[in-house]
Amino acid sequence: MPAGPPTAPILKASAQDFTCDLDLSREEVAYLLDLATQVKAFPAPYADALRGRSLSLLFEKPSLRTRLTFELAMKQLGGDSILNNGIIGEREPLQDVARNLDRWTQGIVARVFSQATVDGLARWSRVPVINALSDLYHPCQALADMLTLRSTSAGWPASNLSFVGDGNNVAHSLMLSAVRLGVNFTLATPPGYLASPDVVAQAAALAETSGAKLKLTTMSRKRPSPAPTRSIPMSGPAWAPSTRPTRAARPSGPTRSPRPCSPWPRRMPSSCTASRRTGAKRSPTKSSNRPNRRSSIRPRIDFTLRRLCY
Repeated sequence: MPAGPPTAPILKASAQDFTCDLDLSREEVAYLLDLATQVKAFPAPYADALRGRSLSLLFEKPSLRTRLTFELAMKQLGGDSILNNGIIGEREPLQDVARNLDRWTQGIVARVFSQATVDGLARWSRVPVINALSDLYHPCQALADMLTLRSTSAGWPASNLSFVGDGNNVAHSLMLSAVRLGVNFTLATPPGYLASPDVVAQAAALAETSGAKLKLTTMSRKRPSPAPTRSIPMSGPAWAPSTRPTRAARPSGPTRSPRPCSPWPRRMPSSCTASRRTGAKRSPTKSSNRPNRRSSIRPRIDFTLRRLCY
């Protein structure tokens, strides 16, 4: 917990863009964690830090936490943001997208399928570009996790962090961020879901410099991989591909149009089905004088089923 309100001005990073974790040095990451802790403890002095500035949010993939937290952060710091959903560079060249946005806004946040898209935006834009997720990295998620680990671990940075799941973008960023801050990192993946060899080589070199331990292992149902003693476990996201399916990967042949959703169940109870097939009338209830509530119940059922279908 910081001792008091901030007094020093906010420093800028040496790199203009944050496209991958290694764009920031170890010292800059440590400074950002200190600054984030300060902002959380004393938000009032930073309420106008980004006044008059706008941020472009380009999201090729749907998002809940990433989108809302970026929007809230800009508003809480006095700025604003504008969102655009859709594939970048599909309707017009990526260069034009970057050149237009750097004239309108003061920063670009991109959540994309391919790392090449983020790198292209950073190349053609004159304003900072932030990677909010790609197929290789998720650096903002790793920074948030390091901040949480720092605030909850008594022995920071002498901690053990274990990631169980696919060796994907989240695993890459966590691996790079953890080992260079001195946090021991263990990655346990199923066979066939290993991390990128290039990222592993980078992480191994960083671990030698910081003195952290890096362990990679595979697991299976017969031989689960044990985590280190007193380790903080982290489970990965859904094991779904992060890349956009191409047209060539789609099945060939005619495709069936989706069946329209009916406001009523497809299969009725057996008693109703038998009555309709035979034409027989349903047996009367025990009390024939009970008022018929079908007319009042059916609209509510119809409304409920429509809500479920649509």
